[in-house]
Order: sequence, then structure tokens, then C-alpha cells
Amino acid sequence: MIYPTNFEQKIGFDKIRQKLINHTISDLGEHLVNELAFMTDFSQIETAILQTNEFKEICLYEDDFPTSYYINAASYFDKIKIEGTYLTQIELFDLKRSMETIRAILSFFANSEEGKYPNLQKLTEGITIYSDVFKEINRIIDKLGQIKDNASSELHRIRREFLQKQSAASRSMHRMLKQAQKDGWIDAETTLSVRDGKMLIPVPVAYKRKIKGFVHDESSTGKTVFIEPVEIVETNNVLRELEFTERREIIKILRAFSDAIRPYLTDLYSAYSFMGIIDFTRSKALLSIDLEAVKPSLVDSPQIDFYRARHPLLFLSHKAENKKVVPLDLSLDIENRILLISGPNAGGKSVCLKTIGLLQYMLQCGLLVSTNDTSVFGVFDRLFIDIGDEQSIENDLSTYSSHLTNMRHFTENANNRTLILIDEFGTGTEPLLGGSISEAVLEQLNEQQTFGVITTHYTNLKHFATASAGIINGAMLFDSNKMRPLFKLKIGQPGSSFAFEIAKEIGLSQRILDSAVNKIGREHVDFDKNLKIMEQEQRDLREQEKRLTEKEKHLNKVIDKYQNRLDDSLKKQKQILEQANNEAKEILQASNKKIENTIFLIKKNNAEKGRTGEARKKLEEFKAEIDEKNKKESARIDTKIKKIEDRRKYKKNKQKKQNKEEEPKAEKMSPIEVGDHVRILKQKTIGEVVEIKKNKLTLAIGSMHTTVKKDEVEKISKNESKKESRSVRVVSDWKPEKTRGDFIFSMDVRGQRGEEALQKVTTYLDEAIVAEASEIKILHGKGTGILRQMIREYLATVAFVKSYKDEKVENGGAGITVVHLD
Repeated sequence: MIYPTNFEQKIGFDKIRQKLINHTISDLGEHLVNELAFMTDFSQIETAILQTNEFKEICLYEDDFPTSYYINAASYFDKIKIEGTYLTQIELFDLKRSMETIRAILSFFANSEEGKYPNLQKLTEGITIYSDVFKEINRIIDKLGQIKDNASSELHRIRREFLQKQSAASRSMHRMLKQAQKDGWIDAETTLSVRDGKMLIPVPVAYKRKIKGFVHDESSTGKTVFIEPVEIVETNNVLRELEFTERREIIKILRAFSDAIRPYLTDLYSAYSFMGIIDFTRSKALLSIDLEAVKPSLVDSPQIDFYRARHPLLFLSHKAENKKVVPLDLSLDIENRILLISGPNAGGKSVCLKTIGLLQYMLQCGLLVSTNDTSVFGVFDRLFIDIGDEQSIENDLSTYSSHLTNMRHFTENANNRTLILIDEFGTGTEPLLGGSISEAVLEQLNEQQTFGVITTHYTNLKHFATASAGIINGAMLFDSNKMRPLFKLKIGQPGSSFAFEIAKEIGLSQRILDSAVNKIGREHVDFDKNLKIMEQEQRDLREQEKRLTEKEKHLNKVIDKYQNRLDDSLKKQKQILEQANNEAKEILQASNKKIENTIFLIKKNNAEKGRTGEARKKLEEFKAEIDEKNKKESARIDTKIKKIEDRRKYKKNKQKKQNKEEEPKAEKMSPIEVGDHVRILKQKTIGEVVEIKKNKLTLAIGSMHTTVKKDEVEKISKNESKKESRSVRVVSDWKPEKTRGDFIFSMDVRGQRGEEALQKVTTYLDEAIVAEASEIKILHGKGTGILRQMIREYLATVAFVKSYKDEKVENGGAGITVVHLD
């Protein structure tokens, strides 16, 4: 059920329908576009969506799909239902080409991979193009649409006789033309002319009596007449009679063909209906490509979960101008069924409302939608809209009266499967009265479990939405610094109209603005001001959260790199031990060879004392050389292994410390009381409870106050509140002096006491090793020898400190200890 009757014009679907018509290539497809209507059966909607999506794939990735000669020959079948009637030659040619198109479409799906286009292939079931019909058509007519000579034996005889007679008449005419030229009655360049199917000789008026015959025409100047010579009058009459005979034979052939296909008309109707559906579905697919539309997820229940939704018509107009449309994110479900949108004028409220209505209507008409494919669309049985000016002189209705008429229809007909769209709710009459009536209508619609999107400026409706289950506030964001709308929808809070800011921006005097504040009351202005402050603070928090997320990603990346380095170190440790083992084996083998060689020399020289002593001496020297090498190599390996172990222990201790800090402190939470700290679940904002009324809490967030439900917050300890408050501050003040992989950290401990400075050095070393810094500079005061000595003693105990040295600053105002990290 759609209300009102001009629903499509109000949301802009009439323009979508026209774009579909522009993509059709037959009046069959155009007819189906005009018949396109809102559907409520889930299986029908799903099938139409799947068919359109499959055809979109064909349009994008298939080049051989037939798109020519989508001719509606079905209109000819109504005529030949009556016996004795027949198709004309042109109609038969249209039938031939269109049936070839249908056969090509069927062949495309038959040859496609099984299961590739299941929903479109299902359309081909029961569609039959009989080969006998094709053979008969091709026997009668050629590819240019002409009746073939052999369509019947009689036609073949008639045309053969006609050609013979025509050839004889042509020879006679050319003979007489040449004789007249020879006699000088006509020019040598003159040729025969054909008028009304007869060959005639053009003759100047002065010589028209020279040639016996009948004058059939004359030139526009009257200087030339066209004569049919007496000699060929009879032949021309015979030719004319043969033409009549040929026409009668062709009609006979066409009548016989029409009689032959009359039993197949039911199947032919189905075939052409199939071709119309193909054209219709193709137009929907082409439009979806223009809109960059997709197939969302579908559920058979009332639900809206739009992600990056774009108004289709606005998207096309912006696309032509190379501009971007700000996408819309929106979710309505059984818990939050009605969205109340507030915000400044020209901020995008009406566009947001029309976007929701148009996309939902398009989907339930079987069209793809311009959202992200992760969006979820439900199905509604009824769509109601109240937008624009509906005043009527004929019905004696004012603008407000028309709005009330719509509200009456809504409240009488809405149910839990209805989606209502109301723009500028309550306007058109005295604000206080209009606001109260609107609140009562909203309350009634909420009780009826209706879904809806409503735009308003009324403060009482914003308060009502905050206090009512099933209704949620939304705001169109506005940049108060640049005084321009952002066209972004923020769910969960009401929006400010920014009336005073806009009035000030356009130059309204301050005296008038102050007077307006006094008239409306400071409390109302402060409420609007607090809304603006809340909007700005939430934008700041979102930006800060974004920055913290990026820093967390960077930190995780650094930790991963450090873990990889640790893994590499362990691998190198294993390689070093293997290398040392291999070298030891090589040394042992060399030693054995040396000993064997020495023994061989002793035996060879019969234990001659001189030679034996020389051999023993060389052996002792070799032994000493090996021992020295072993000592150096063992010391080098021990040093490397120690450094690897130190780094592993450092990493392990640091991880333990970090895990210990992250362990939540178990604390049994008591009921929430005034003074407790709570966290708003949806926003992760921390606030202090200042007032409790039934199931609602008034929270102090900085200098602002806000009201939330108890089930929308969780109680936290004061320590956790302090910790989370500190977590949004940047606690590290080091600055990298290089932008490449090796960072150099600089830190300043001037003016700090020994223990304090030493603690700071420890913290900076931790950050430096995590960030894989190569060097750190410690800036300390001139003459702080004790502090410098404490730092040096500490650095000597750190495993990953490679070396350090003291330097002086050029101006002599301070000293620097430069630490090189391994």
C-alpha cells in the first residue's frame, strides 16, 4: 500500500522510471517499465533483484549477448487470429528478425556455464521456437525481406515470364530511342525514363507528333513530354497484368503461412513476452551500472540497515559535474524503529528522508540500490509519506490541513510493517500547538510499532525522542566554525538548528539577536548551545580516536618488527652455535692431521733428535695458535649469545610488566549512585552521575550535562575513570630527529633531580628500543657531574647499550651524553 497517490513524484521515482524507459530497446520492455509497481511479496522481490544482478554481470562481462531487432511482432498475432487474415511482407520480415533474436537469447543461456545465471536461465523454461516455423519463414523470405522466387512454383513462373516480357519491351524501346536520336528528334544523351512502372521516351514538345504513342506526362517546364510508343503498349499491359498476378500469388503464399502458424500462437505469445522481460531486466541492469548500484542483503522483515547510501538522482547529477555525494549510514530495527532528524535548514534533512524512501521503494520494485553491498534491506507492506506543500483550492485545504489529513491516514492505517516518512513534522501552524499535536501523533505511531524517518525543528519532539523507547534522535552535522552544513547524519543525539549563528552570519544586528534571546529565554538558547558544544566535542573525540587508532597500528607494527628481529636473533644464535661446532670439528681434524704428520716425520728420520725436536716445536706452536683462536672465538660467541639472551629477557620482562598493567582490577560493582563514574556504552564517553530519576541518569561530562538511560551506561571505578581520562593524552614527548628507519631520540633532563632524571632515562630507553632507535641523546645541565656519573653507571648495566660518550654543546650552556644502541 502506497500513500499518497503521487508518492512516486514526491520521492523522485518518476525520474527513475523515465531513465529505465530510456534504456529499453522495444515497446515490450517499455510497457513493462510503465507497469513496474511496488511489491510486498519477499520471494518476488528477491527473484527480481537476483535477475537484475545477474543481467548486470552480463552487461559488464559478456560481449555476445544479442541486443538487435527487439521487434514486438506479437502485436501482429492479434490480427491473424481470424481465419483468412494474413501477415504482410513487412510483418513477416519483422517476425523473422525478432524470432532470430529470441532464438539467439535462448542459445546464449543454453550455452552459458550451468549455474552462472540461474534466475535468468529459469525464465527460458517453457519458451519454444519451433524449427518448422523457422524453415517456413526462410523458405518464403530472404535476409533482405524480399519474397523468394521459389516461394511457390507459380510465383517462379510469373516472375520468369515477367522478366522475358520486360526484356523484350526494353529491347524495343532502346531500338526506337536510337532511331529517334538518328532522326534528330531527341538529343544523343537522352535515356529512357520510367513513370508509373512504364518505360517512356522523353521527346521535345516540337517533335511529339513524330513518334506515335500515348503521352503520359510532361516535364515541369513543359518543354518535354514522355511518350509510350504504340508498339509496346500491348507489352506494357501484359507486364502490368503479370504484376497483379504476382501480387495475388504473394498474398496466397502469406495467407498459407499465416494459416500454418496459427496453431503456434500461444507459444509465440510466450516467446515475445519472454523477450519483453529480457529487455525490461536489461534496462534495470543498465541503470544499476549508471548508479553504481549493488544487490544488498535481504530479510523478510521490517528492517533498515543502510551503509554508504546515496540518493540515486543526486549521485547522477554530481557524477556529471565530477562531484562526490556524502554517503548516509542509517539503521532502524525493532529496538529503534523511528528516527527523528533535526538540524539546520539546508543541512540535508529532506534529502536524507527522500534517500531512504526512494531506495526502499526501488528495492521493492526489483531494482538494485546505490548503497554498499553490506547494507541490509527489509520488506515493508506500506509506505506513507508527508512532504511538501499539499494545499488545495478545490478541496479547500490549507497546508496545515493537508498535513493533518495525512497524519489521520497514518495513525488509522499504520502498523508494525509500515514505513512512514514525514518532513518538517508539525510545521504550518502556531509552534506550541503544532508541537503538542505532533508529539501526540508521534506517541501514537510509536505505540503502533511503526517504522519511520521524521525531520523536525521542534525541541519538545527531541526531548520526547530521548525519553521514549523505540525512538532515536539523529542530527545533520554542521560546521559552526566555517558556517556550512556537512551533510552527514549522526545517530544518537538531537541536532541544533543553528538559527542564531546563521542569523549572525548573514548580518542580522546584535541588538535584534539579543532581543530574540530575551524573548525565547536563556534556558532554551543554552540547550541549543549545549547541543552544538556536544556535537563539536564528539567530532573532536572521533578525530582523537582516529589518531589513537593510527598510533596503535603503528605501535603494533613496531612490535611485530621487533618480534621479527628477536626471531632473527634466535636464528642467528643457532647458526653461530652450528658454525662454532663446525669450526671446532675442522680444528680437531687439522690437529689430528698435524699430529699424524709429526709422528710420520719422527718415524721417517728414525727419531733423529734434531728433527724430532723441530717437529715437536712446530706442534707446540700450532697447539698454542689453536688455543688462542679458541679463546677469541669463544669470547665472541659468548658476547653475542649474552646480548641475545639479554634482549630476550628484556622483551619478556617488558611484556610481563605490560600484561600486569593491563590486568583489570576485579571490583564488585554496586548499584549506581550519585557521584559514581560511568561509561556511555555507545560513545565510550566517561561521565559523573549528578542526578538519578527512575531509570534515567543525568551525567556531567566536563562542563556539559546530558541525560541517558541506565541500561545505556556501565559503572566503572574511579581509578579506571582516571586511567581512561589520561589515555586520551599524549604522554611521550620524544621527538625523532630523522625520518628514516633509524631514529635518534632526544631528551632533556636539565633541572631534574638524580632519581627523577634516572627514571626518565629508563623510560626513554624503553621507548627507543621498541622503536628500534639507533641512538639517543641525553641533554643535561652544565656541571652536573654527579647526575652524569649516575647516568653513565646505569648505562653500563644495560645490555642493548653499545657505547656512550659525553659531548659539549657549542654555546657551552649544557652537556650531552650520546648513547649508541645495539
